[in-house]
Amino acid sequence: MLTLIQNGEIYQPERAGIQSILLCGEHILKIGQIAEAKLADLGLEYQVLDASGQLVVPGFIDPHEHIIGAGGEQGWASRTSELSLAEIVLAGITTVVGCLGTDTSCRHLTALLAKARQLEQQGITAYIYTGGFTIPALSITSRVTDDLIIVDKVIGMGEIAISDTRSSEPTLPELVKLVTEGIVGGSIAGKAGVTHFHVGSGQTRLRVLQELLDRHEVPAQYLYPTHITRSPELMEEAIALAHQGAFVDIDTVEEDLAHWLKYYCDHGGNLSQLTVSSDAQTPGGHPAKVFQQFVSCIQDYGFTMAEILPLFTCNPARALKLESKGHLQKGTEADLVVLDKETLRLVHLFARGNHLVKDGMVAEGTN
Repeated sequence: MLTLIQNGEIYQPERAGIQSILLCGEHILKIGQIAEAKLADLGLEYQVLDASGQLVVPGFIDPHEHIIGAGGEQGWASRTSELSLAEIVLAGITTVVGCLGTDTSCRHLTALLAKARQLEQQGITAYIYTGGFTIPALSITSRVTDDLIIVDKVIGMGEIAISDTRSSEPTLPELVKLVTEGIVGGSIAGKAGVTHFHVGSGQTRLRVLQELLDRHEVPAQYLYPTHITRSPELMEEAIALAHQGAFVDIDTVEEDLAHWLKYYCDHGGNLSQLTVSSDAQTPGGHPAKVFQQFVSCIQDYGFTMAEILPLFTCNPARALKLESKGHLQKGTEADLVVLDKETLRLVHLFARGNHLVKDGMVAEGTN
């Protein structure tokens, strides 16, 4: 199926003006001036979507979701449910990365992998981190390195807890070994091989990660801490880490993204190293908050589309080495969102060319 999206204002994520986009299967075939008459002459089946008065942007990448549920730290009744496809795509998200957190006893990596495969068959792209809060790290095979090499959906490990009462308090040698396993596995498999760190509210903050960089031959790009908004001191350490080449992540649980973005910028933070995630399904975490905070930053706090969009698209794509995602170009995957220009309401969503949201509603027949 060919899909021609006409007259939309394109953000790649940089603004590219009003153009047309031609989708062919799972990829973008062309961006520019496309004559529908010539397309009709080919005699192939195609559909046309008029995006006049609308913005066309890359699909969002959520690098931190508990897709099989989370919680449980306040007793059995506090356990949360799995995410549905509808909850994900109605938030503009076309790619997710699932992870385990505190509970690695009742939630398992094989279940996480199965959920990722389900979401993939339903039309979006889904990956997972191997491991969880604890050290030694859990794995599907015998080693983290083998998980990265053998299991297609594994692109890194996490979320490993540091500076938290729930952390196993990994020593520096333990972390060096773990991060190195990820680097080696990622290198062999052509994957990111990052270690995704849950950072708690403890006083040690990012100290162990800075020591790792100072004392060992570990490139900063393989360190990917999240929850960096717990305090101004933690945010400032994250800014310093980002300047060394690490990617750092803000979750939207507290619904104060604009506040922390301003703090990050005012203190010299490198926006190209910053990403945003939902932390779904932790208490308070949900994909919808990602989209709500995206809209709020632009409409309520004066951030521009060009400033905000990379945090949800091309930045996580670079952090996770997803080279065909996060931007709209010829040959990239057909992951895109169509927004109303005035309200930023989500109108349409395509994931790998699948038209999963139509006129603001999950498409009929979508699981």
